[in-house]
Amino acid sequence: MNQSEFMLEALGLAKQAKGYTAPNPCVGALVTSGDRIMGRGWHRACGENHAEVEAIKNARENAADLSSCTMYVTLEPCSHHGRTPPCTAAVLQAGIPEIIIGTRDPNSQVQGGGVEFLKNSGVRVTVGVEEQKCRDLIADFCLWQNSSRPYVYLKTASTLDGRIATRTGHSRGVTSANARQMVHWLRSTVGAVLVGGNTFYQDTPALTCRSLEIKDQPWAVVLTSRLPDPGDDFYLLQKRASRTIFWTDRVSAGSPKAGRLEALGCRVIGLDAKGAGLDLEQGLQMLRQELEIFYVLCEGGGQLAACLLEQGLADETWAFVALKILGDLQAVPVTSGREVEHMDQTLNFRPGDILNLGPEVLLKLFPLSRE
Repeated sequence: MNQSEFMLEALGLAKQAKGYTAPNPCVGALVTSGDRIMGRGWHRACGENHAEVEAIKNARENAADLSSCTMYVTLEPCSHHGRTPPCTAAVLQAGIPEIIIGTRDPNSQVQGGGVEFLKNSGVRVTVGVEEQKCRDLIADFCLWQNSSRPYVYLKTASTLDGRIATRTGHSRGVTSANARQMVHWLRSTVGAVLVGGNTFYQDTPALTCRSLEIKDQPWAVVLTSRLPDPGDDFYLLQKRASRTIFWTDRVSAGSPKAGRLEALGCRVIGLDAKGAGLDLEQGLQMLRQELEIFYVLCEGGGQLAACLLEQGLADETWAFVALKILGDLQAVPVTSGREVEHMDQTLNFRPGDILNLGPEVLLKLFPLSRE
């Protein structure tokens, strides 16, 4: 195996904890001897051992001679004391002579300090192996360092011609059970699931994770200018009122209907206007600051998807594209609401992972503007 292959292996380890390490980043590490992997480790949760410590521990269990080994780690080892001791100290104490690092840490407490500390201590250091993939892995952590809002996943499910439902609104069966299972896994890692008013009224969703056992179901967040009546037969009102939040305009948030929803147990939050819609970043900041939500999954509606993209709030798009075509001009598009005259007005992406799921492909996309 070469350096790239070892780093991709470390990335795979790190991804196992995606969604569970906040506010820490996901990190994976290997200890190698020649072409052999002697130790594996990843950061499993905030407050637990970091990846480097776990990999060293595993290598010792496998009787590795650490003085002749190389460590691969997806993120620059920390050199400061936090909830756990600095990982640079663990590397030095283990006697590992060489370390290969995927990317530097954006944390102001680290920012090259780990690399320089190791170099000054005589360790051979290489930085930048599979760097873009390693940076994508910590895109959430980079956002938390520079913003007071959660990391937002935008999930879409469409046909090859970009349709999410027929002209009658029928959407069941666009994607397969494989895709639905992945979506429920993603729901299990987020603190809130966001949908638009059309999805709420048409689908009466539960917005729960039904395929995995989890301690707390995500909050349900509904963006709508038309608040429901508390007596309406919606699952969120009848079964999950205390975990449901409505985002609406300031006037509607102060209405008697809003008061009745709050008496039922819901939260109703008024947002300021922004362009033709509402300032969604205000709502996202509230979720982070008041409820300590670090991840939000948006699943509902072409207009909401376009609004998030327009406002620069969709940090990672999971686009499930079914290998089928409707071919109907009046079928519901995957995004809508923009008025575009020239191709230079497009919203552009770059690819992350691309997965073949059989009946569909999953494109993990990042905004092209992100470095």
